Parts: sequence; structure tokens; C-alpha cells
Amino acid sequence: MILIQLLLVQWLNYYYCLFNLKLFDVEFMSKLYYLLFFIFFWSGIQAQESTGFFGKIIDSKTQNPIPFVVVSVQNTTLMQVTDKEGKFVFEGVSLGAILVLVHSQGYKDALYPLEITVGKMVDLGNISLQDDQSLDLQSSIITLMDSDFNDENSSSESTSGLLQSSRDAFLQAAAFNWGQARFRVRGLDSEHSTMMINGVTMNKVYDGRPQWGEWGGLNDALRNQEFTLGTAPSDYTFGGILGTQEINTRASIYRPGTRITFSGTNTNYNWRSMATHASGMSKKGWAYVISAGKRWAQEGYFEGTNYDSNSFFVSLEKKLRSQHALNLTAFYTPNSRAKNSPNTAEVTQLTNPRYNSYWGFQDGKKRNAREKTIEEPIFMLNHYFKVNDKTNWNTSVFYQIGTTANSTIDYQNANSPDPTYYRKMPSYYSSLYAPDQGEFSGAFTPDLENADKSKAAFLANPQLDWRSLYLANQRPILDGNGSITGYEAARSKYVLYEDQVQAETGAVTTNVSSSLSENIFMNAGASFKKMKSNNSQVLVDLLGGSYFDDIDAFYDGNQSQSDLNNPNRQVGVGDKYGYNFNFFANVLEAFTQFKFSYNKIDFYLAQQFSSTSYQREGLYKNGIYETNSFGKSYNVSFENFGFKGGLSFKISGKQVIVLNAAHATKAPTLRNTFANARLNNAIVNDIESETNSSIDASYVYRSPKLKARVTAYFSKLRNATQISFFYAEGIFDDGAGFLNTDAFVSQTLTQLNKKNIGAELSLEYQLTQTIKTTFAAAVGQYIYDNDPKVTLTNDAAATPENNAPVFDFGKASLKNYKQAGMPQRAYSLGMEYRDPKYWWISANVNYLTNTYIDVSPILRTGIFYKNPASGFNFPEATEERAAQLLQQEKFDPVTLLNIIGGKSWIIYGKNVGVFASINNVLNTTYKTGGYEQARNANFRQVNQDISSGTPSFGPKYFYGYGRTYFVNLYINL
Repeated sequence: MILIQLLLVQWLNYYYCLFNLKLFDVEFMSKLYYLLFFIFFWSGIQAQESTGFFGKIIDSKTQNPIPFVVVSVQNTTLMQVTDKEGKFVFEGVSLGAILVLVHSQGYKDALYPLEITVGKMVDLGNISLQDDQSLDLQSSIITLMDSDFNDENSSSESTSGLLQSSRDAFLQAAAFNWGQARFRVRGLDSEHSTMMINGVTMNKVYDGRPQWGEWGGLNDALRNQEFTLGTAPSDYTFGGILGTQEINTRASIYRPGTRITFSGTNTNYNWRSMATHASGMSKKGWAYVISAGKRWAQEGYFEGTNYDSNSFFVSLEKKLRSQHALNLTAFYTPNSRAKNSPNTAEVTQLTNPRYNSYWGFQDGKKRNAREKTIEEPIFMLNHYFKVNDKTNWNTSVFYQIGTTANSTIDYQNANSPDPTYYRKMPSYYSSLYAPDQGEFSGAFTPDLENADKSKAAFLANPQLDWRSLYLANQRPILDGNGSITGYEAARSKYVLYEDQVQAETGAVTTNVSSSLSENIFMNAGASFKKMKSNNSQVLVDLLGGSYFDDIDAFYDGNQSQSDLNNPNRQVGVGDKYGYNFNFFANVLEAFTQFKFSYNKIDFYLAQQFSSTSYQREGLYKNGIYETNSFGKSYNVSFENFGFKGGLSFKISGKQVIVLNAAHATKAPTLRNTFANARLNNAIVNDIESETNSSIDASYVYRSPKLKARVTAYFSKLRNATQISFFYAEGIFDDGAGFLNTDAFVSQTLTQLNKKNIGAELSLEYQLTQTIKTTFAAAVGQYIYDNDPKVTLTNDAAATPENNAPVFDFGKASLKNYKQAGMPQRAYSLGMEYRDPKYWWISANVNYLTNTYIDVSPILRTGIFYKNPASGFNFPEATEERAAQLLQQEKFDPVTLLNIIGGKSWIIYGKNVGVFASINNVLNTTYKTGGYEQARNANFRQVNQDISSGTPSFGPKYFYGYGRTYFVNLYINL
């Protein structure tokens, strides 16, 4: 400003000389000269009295400037992004005490108190940002997200992956400390969150959940994350009631450089290597990011759990003039991992918590029969359009194709190969009862001799016997004397197959963000997703046999045929058999959101509309469901609306009160829409959209020393539908007939309500410049809030006249039972020391309690009390005894101690560091979940089984990791 004034004065002096030469009017030029001089002199005074602050952001270790850092005045609308040299300038700032917040991906947030006075520009100098070491925790927590604790029918689902980008002390504890115990924030699984990459929703249409394995091993490439908790506003979508996570892979926003890491652990995998390079934006308008990695293990923490994963990522951006840019993102993460089995208490007592029944030795090597394989590459093209300084318009085109497969063993006219099959266990003999005597239960007649023999046989060979399976699939070759000279392949009794889903998904998403005025900001977006998947059973190994019959051996005649259009097929490796159908889904979504920001209050309002349609196309004419399995089903459509809003009241620069509320309807998932999709087109009776409501209130305090948040929340989920499958026997259906034969059934819960209420506490206090303490607590009560309807579909009861054999079991008495699969109370206390010489160590102790088993709904219906032989209630079925049998199991509390530390160096100008963690230092054994078996489906069977003291059909449990470690070495070039 001063330089400009001097130039103008010189310009006036020049013309003053001219008027002295009589070329201009002397009086006029004199007045003009003094007027302009006064104006610029006054403006100079004003410039000297500008009010605000300025500074420069640098990396604490390299001392290099950091561009694109967000600098803001806390609890105001003032915000800037640093330039290429890391500099920022704020002018016209309100007088008084303020807090300056500095935020950048990959660094710890910095909060500085500042006093603004009249006519003074405060020089903050160089502000050093430290690496956010918590990001390295993502590398260790990813092993939990990849874990497969739950089977296909369990509702347990980790939300750890959703929380990785959060800086809140509570959410850090939820992800990294409590995640190993399957903690779920607010009792909600990931179906109620929205996971996005570049504005595209990644939740699967099939079950509504993100498939973490599709981008596993790309930690460094996916570090640019934003997270909003609950129904707080997101700039990208309406979101779910749990929260929204957005990952941005635009190449130009990555910090330029190369990062190489090598890791070792004893969780799901043993070793990992990864390299990522970001070019930054070139003068010609190009930027790119490439990343590759590999994770592998011969055996993970649980026995027989091999792991193999590769990861490839590329992001390429081209800037087209000043307003447009195109970005292509592609990643491919093929991975295969072996599963671990849930076990009864009997099995665990005979073995150990790490025992896994899914594997056995074959030719001296461990082979697991149940492996999950994912090969689903993803491609995205994004167009970024800066309409003007106030409006941005981003459009994404998404395409994904690939296969997800889960393997297991199939068998015909043979015994179960499972080494823990109930007839092979000691409890089968020690829990025997004599046949029922009329209306009364038979006497307890344990066979202890055979129980001991069974125990000895199991302990001698507790694993899957691959050799016996191969032998069963061969027949002897006899010479002329009848002597065996060898073996040849015969019809397979045992085969290995995969449940394969070959899916193709395309989506178009557009999002507009605009500052309508100084105080009003708008977001609007729309997306359309189209999905087609082929779902089939594919034979992958004949196990030494020559072919396999495409029949269901439990049935005779036409009912045994998988496809009446091609009966009596003999299938080989690579052939589809059993079931084969297509799913089609179309999802249209649109939302608008308006945010209003003022000095003391911010508030927002958002609306959403969605239209969802599903259809099944049977490619096989199943012999059991001859009339409704082949061809297309009805098109099932749902239209849904959502509304949410909230406000923030700014008490001061340090304190704010936040209130959020939402009410939305939600289409049931594709998985829960068709009652028995593998075999027929039947749609769940009276299927309707779910209704979800949520409200939360928070008090937030942020100062340089103390950061705190207290939140109370309430969520109500209404009219949910859940489908599960299990093997049952001895079930009676009142008024519809007997189902007293063993049967594989499909159970459907409808009109299911859940209620979640609780509170969260997050505290972080900087005791000294080097010591920080944290405390987090979650206290919740997550219950079933009504008695849902229960129906069963029994394939054995199907006839040409009744092609949808659905039996109404009335209502299950589930109200006030606890939701399963996660601790409902959790506490964490941590201490961290961070040395100025760039090393740090922290420890936290965690106490988790109120975890409950997943109860069986069918055992809590009126049918449970009826004798299938007579239709009348069991005489011994008293309410007192039933209450004892049906009491929900509560797991023991667990205390987990974790230790984490790291160190970094500058070596020849390069940043080198190591990060290490030890989880569950005390090697505590604990259950993370489990479920009641429903095979015994009536009072007498359950009572006898439990009364024996050695139940054959006791609950099955999943166990958490014992002591585990993770070591990560990295170098930034």
C-alpha cells in the first residue's frame, strides 16, 4: 500500500510540473494534488491500523511450508486455506480473545489463543504442525475390519473403519481401543452409516454395509478423510443416523512425496509392505498418485487362517483451465482370507479359544475349507467445476465389476465332515435321554463310556480330515482275485464349492455447493445407482472325485432337482449348480441442505428423497418350488423421505451447544426383501420400509489445554426386517400342521423395533507441554422395543399347490431383550508422553461390559411350549423354568490394556519413523459375541439339553484376540 502511495505521489509531482509549464489550470491541479494526497495519507494510516493476524504453517520436522492447510477462527465463519508457501492473513477480525484452529490431513490439530486489539496485525510467526501418529493406527485397526468374527446370519458388524478420520478422543477410543471388542458407536452397525469415496456411496445394495475389503491395504492412499458423527450435516449426502465418512482421492490435494512402509503383526496377517507416491500439481496441470501394497500370512492369530491380499491404486488429475478439472481414480484390491469358526463352550474347553474347526492338514499343509475371496476393481471419473468463487459443482461416474466368493464343503449321502458336528462330541452321549413316555419326558440316560471314547477320538483328530474326504470320493480297483490294486475317481460324496456373487454396478452422482450469501450455504446432490448381480453356487474342487450330482439329496423325485429344465446334471469343476439367479436393483437419491451461520448461532435443514426397486430373476426351475423359481419376480419398489436439522449455539469461542435431529424412512435391504432368494421368487409378506428417528444434544468445550464433549442421544428404529437361516427339528406350527421332521428353514422377523439410548463423554487434557491424558466413556442401553412377527419358510413343506410354505409363528417375546454383538458400556483412560525429540509413548486401559448373546426369536414364540406330537403344551413347561432357560446370557466384563509408541528421525533430509502397538497386553481371553442355536426348537428339547449339564446345542461364541502386536516402519522421501 505504501509503495502504491509513493508512486501516485510521484505521478502527481509529474503533473504538478506540467501545470507549472502552464499546460494545466494551476488552481485546479493544486486542489486535486492536496485532495489525493490527503486520501492516500489517510488510507496509509488506516492500513497501519488494520486488525487481525497472519503467519506461516510449517512441518515441525522438515521445517518446510505446508500448503492447503485450513486455518479458522473457532466458532466463527472466518476460514482460509494457506497458499503454496504456507502463509495466511486474516484482516478485519473482531476484537477480543479468539482461538485459532489449524487443521490439515496427516497432522495433529493445533489450537492457539489470541487477543485481537485495535490497529494491530499480530504476527504468529512459523506455526509448526506435528504428524498425526494416530493415522498409523489405521494400519493396525484394518486387521479388525478385515476380520470375519461373524457368520452370514449375524447382525454384528464393526464400525471401526468408519471412525478412522475422527480426531475426537471418544471416537478414537471407539475405533482403536474398543474396536477389538466389536464396540459399535451408539449401538448401530455400519448399515446406518454412509461410506463415500469422491462423493459416491460405497454401501452395498445387498446388505447396506460397506465392504471394507474392497479398499483394504490402501491406508496411505485413502488418508484424506472427513467424518461427521450421527446426523450432523455433511456436504456430500443426507447420510445415515450413525454418521458419514467421505474419502477424497483427488490427486492434487495429496502432499507431494513418496512414502514406503513395512509392517509386521500377528493379527489377521503377518506382514505388509506398501509404497505410495504423489506428484503434486505440475505447471502443465497434471497430478497423479500411485500406491501398491501386499499383506500376507501363512496363519493369522486364529488357527488355520491364511491371508493373501494385494492392493493397487492410481489417481490421475488434469486441470482444464482455471475452472475445470478431471480426475480418474482406479483401485483393485484382490484378497483372500480364511475364516475362523464360532465354537460351543464344550469345544473351547476341549481345545482353546483360538481353535478353528474349518481347517485340516492336507499333504502336510494346513488347508481351510472356508475362505472369502474378493476381486472387485473400482473405477471413478470425477469432474470438478468451479463455477465461480462461491459455487462448486462436482460430478462422479462410478463403475465396479467383480466377484465375491465364500467357500465351504457340500456333501451328499454322507456324514458331516465338520469335526465338531454334534454327533461326534462327548456331549452327544452324556446328554442322552430315553424316548418320551407319552406326554412326559424320558429319563436321563447318559452314556459316559461312549462319551469318553468320543472325547478321546476328537482330541486325537480335532481338525477337518481332508484325506478321508478324498478317499470317500474314490472306489477301489479290483483284480481278478478280488484284491484291491488301487483306487479310481468315482462320484463325489464331498466337494468344495463357492457361493459366488458376480456383480456389476454403475452410478452417476452430482453435487453442488454454493455460498448463497455471507451467512447461507447450500448443498444439493443427486445420484442414480444400477446394480445387477449373478448369484450362484460354483463347484471349485471335486476332492478326487469325477463328478457331482446336481440334486438336493434330502428330497426325492422332482423335488431333488436343482433345475427341472436340465434334470439329472452331473457337474464338474467350474460348473454352477444348486442355485442360480440374478438380482436387479435401481436406487435414485436426491438431497438438499441449507446451512445458516451467524455470530451466535448456526443451524441447518436437510431433506432427502429416494426411490428403490428390486427384482429377482431365477435361472433355475427348482424342483421344490416348481412354479415360482424360474423367471422374473414382481418388481418391488419403495419410495422414502428423510428430514433432519440441527443448531449450534456459540456460548463463546471455547464453548458450543449442538443439537441434531432426524426422521427418515429407509428401504429394506435387498438381502431382507426376498424370503428365500436362493430357491424362489417369494417376497417377504407385507414388506415395508423401515423408519429411523434420532436426536442428540452435545456440549463441546475446546481450549488449548482442555477438549471435552458430552453427548446424550436417543435413536428409534421401527419396522425392520431380518432374515436368517438355520437347521431345526421338532417344530410345531399351531393351526397350520406339523413340522416335526428335521428341516433347513428360513426365519423372517418383521415389524421389529429397536431403541437405543445413551451418553458419550470425551475428555482430553494437556497436563504439560509433553504429557496429555484422555478419558472416554460410553453408557448405553440398546434393546428390542417390541415383539416382532416371526414366520418360517420350510422347503420340505412345499407342494405344487403351496409354492410358498410360510408358517406364521405369531410374535416373539423379544421386548426389552438386549441387542447383541457389542459392549453397551465402555470406558477408556489413557496417558500420552510426547517428547520434543520426536518420540512418544502412550498407554490406555479399557473396561468393557454389558455384552449380550444373540437370542433365538423362535424359542420365544408360543410354539416353543407346544409338544409337536400332540399340539398341546408340555406339562413340565412352567413359566419359572422357561424364564431360566430363556434368560439372555450376559458376557463377563473385560479389561484391555494397550501400549502404543513411536519415534521419527530426519536422516539425510528424509523423514523416517517407526510405530508400534501392543494390544491386550495382559492376554485376556474374552468373548466378542455369540448366538443361541435354534436347532432344539421346543421346551422339552432345550430343557433336557441344558439339564444334562453338557448341552449338545449350547450357544456358539466368537472370541477376541489375545495379546497382539503391530510394528510399522516408514520412510517419507
